[in-house]
Amino acid sequence: MHETAKKLDSAFWQKVLKATSGNAYLVAIDSTGLARTNPSYYYLKRIDGKMPKVPVKLSVAFDTRKKKFCAAKIRVLPAHDIRDAKFLLSHSNPKIAVADKGYNAEKLYKFAAENNILLMVPEKSNAKRGFYRKKAKKKFKIRTYHRRELVESGNSSIKRKYGSSVSSRSVRTIRTEVYGRLACHNLFF
Repeated sequence: MHETAKKLDSAFWQKVLKATSGNAYLVAIDSTGLARTNPSYYYLKRIDGKMPKVPVKLSVAFDTRKKKFCAAKIRVLPAHDIRDAKFLLSHSNPKIAVADKGYNAEKLYKFAAENNILLMVPEKSNAKRGFYRKKAKKKFKIRTYHRRELVESGNSSIKRKYGSSVSSRSVRTIRTEVYGRLACHNLFF
């Protein structure tokens, strides 16, 4: 099992998520953290036996109508939410996307406009004004934005069903374990 898990790359898992979720119209984007229960013995030796506090970051695009995961990106090292947003939007290919204030960036608005995606993100108080941001602000609907709450319950569902920690140690096996959970959620929901 371990050897097979190492061979499966993220492109394979994106195809599995796409096949199990279908086409999405409205997606919600968010990220969550999963604890690492089995850290490497190298790290345990290096830091005097203390458990490292580096969680696995899971960023997802969640179809709010079908309640299935359309796309996902897994990171082992810490990174800002915005780094995975373009990847999630391009792999889920929705008409409308909703996200929290962490995704409020002019580059993301521009990417969404170029790909005919209506991006609904609430306005930040300290954000610089931009052409695409102003354009999206005119089309912002609070009722549609509140569909974002469904991705939170989707993340919670994954953690309740399959646990909030990963037991794998290497990056490839962590990725396989988490993508497997998402695929099982899509199939058995």
